[in-house]
Amino acid sequence: MSSRMHGAVDGAAWVPPAGKPPLSSRMLRATWRGLPTRRFEAGWEPGLMVPGGDGSALVTDHYFPRAEGDFPTLLVRSPYGRGLPWSPLYGLLLAEQGFHVALQSCRGTGGSGGTFDLWRNEAADGQATVDWLRGQPWFNGTLGTIGPSYLGYVQWALALDPPPELKAMVVQVGLHDPHALFHTDGAVHLENALAVGVGMAYQHQGTAPFLRAALRLQRRLRDIVTARPLRGAYTSTLGELPWLDAAMAHPDPEDPYWYGASPAEPAQRLDVPTALITGWHDGLADQTFAQYDRLRRAGCDTALLVGPWTHTSALRQGWPTVFAASLAWLRAHLCADRADLRPTPVRVHIGGQDAWRDLADWPPPASPTTWHPAPGQRLTPQAAADSAPLASFRYDPADPTPSVGGPLLSRTAGPQDNSGLEARDDVLTFTGPPLTEPVDILGPVVARLSISTDTGYTDVFTRLCDVDRQGRSVNVCDGLGRVRTTGHTPAHVTVPMSSTAHRFAAGHRIRWQISAGAHPRYARHPGTGHSPLDAITFTPVHVTLHADSTLTLPRSSGTL
Repeated sequence: MSSRMHGAVDGAAWVPPAGKPPLSSRMLRATWRGLPTRRFEAGWEPGLMVPGGDGSALVTDHYFPRAEGDFPTLLVRSPYGRGLPWSPLYGLLLAEQGFHVALQSCRGTGGSGGTFDLWRNEAADGQATVDWLRGQPWFNGTLGTIGPSYLGYVQWALALDPPPELKAMVVQVGLHDPHALFHTDGAVHLENALAVGVGMAYQHQGTAPFLRAALRLQRRLRDIVTARPLRGAYTSTLGELPWLDAAMAHPDPEDPYWYGASPAEPAQRLDVPTALITGWHDGLADQTFAQYDRLRRAGCDTALLVGPWTHTSALRQGWPTVFAASLAWLRAHLCADRADLRPTPVRVHIGGQDAWRDLADWPPPASPTTWHPAPGQRLTPQAAADSAPLASFRYDPADPTPSVGGPLLSRTAGPQDNSGLEARDDVLTFTGPPLTEPVDILGPVVARLSISTDTGYTDVFTRLCDVDRQGRSVNVCDGLGRVRTTGHTPAHVTVPMSSTAHRFAAGHRIRWQISAGAHPRYARHPGTGHSPLDAITFTPVHVTLHADSTLTLPRSSGTL
């Protein structure tokens, strides 16, 4: 029996209920500009109870076009509630474009039964929901999924064993690797972890509780991130969150705690057409690039859109572009309407130029160019003759090097002026000469650092910046690595600095920034071998950079 026949209950035609979408959603919808023209009036059937994988009732709202016709269905599963902004962004807008939308609260959130766990229930609950959809008279057997952040993770979880009805996915600023959300090379993503905690714990309760919790966290942030020990310091503000404690306390990706957390491996054999959307300053951008690479190598029909966005601005300032690309993908693969599909798989925004470029793949062909730190804080293409000590600084975890902008989940993300940060004594900068012509960088950026310390332990934070004619230094991309040294012998550490598409204009200068941390983006390194979560005693570290360090940039050979 086909899925569509399964959905026809006793052959009775489905009669749309009379409900309109929530007034708050309709009011917000009226303020948006630059969106595709509405095709249908939208209807709303709230509070449907769908049995989850363990039998828990998962509260689901059904949005639909008020018209006769055969419409595909989109499944949107969220731990953040079903109200603002999810109701207008996904329920209302997509129903207006000719889709049934099942907007569901994940287990243990938004009134759904059971207990929320960061990833462990999503595959089973997704499959159970699809089984429920098969019994609905409005379900025609064609299914897509869409959503951002954790709403992307639930899509990957469903794709672990994709149901035959699943014909397209749209993952926007999406998560697929929970470990990488919390850790890099043993360092805790502290600011992101707290943002995830407040979002997961409070957003599904409604706008007012979430805003109160977010403001409370902001007021107490300094006390939390500087607590000794750090473990559990957030509980007086956010309450007890066992899943957050556990995620922060397991830095090793091979720890059994993380078994089954990442659906990366199934992506290597996925054949569901998948559109990926991110921003250059999204805290989950690297996860998007990794999944794109896996899908392309698997031969999956895949598209990539990268804009000048952060994790949050992609759904605000970038929403007209994000929604149009998402809609085009869904229409192409669920409705056989390819009219608005762009001609190439990849489109990226070029920073420093404010332009878009269509590409056949990511990363595009490029010529690696290597830059080297030199005396006088210079950055030069000439390699050093040896590995002699070049520059030193003192990192004091009691006064940690602060974070400024970059790829985060919060509103502090994005490109910012680094001039104040670079004036600190614990930050090294090496700057190239004014460029005589534009330099275009497209692809992954990598630093290879030669570091020695007096304590044997440090983090190293490395950042690429664009310095304009007025001396303003703006971050482009960055990364962090953990260093363990023996005596005064330098250790060599390779630090991936994410990817970028950026034009350094003529007259601008390329700058390489190096420090021992970015707090509170990352939990401060205690200067010892102890865990950042449990450290009580901090030890200042004398960090020395050696001359054989390199910064590799993927210079584009094409014209932008």
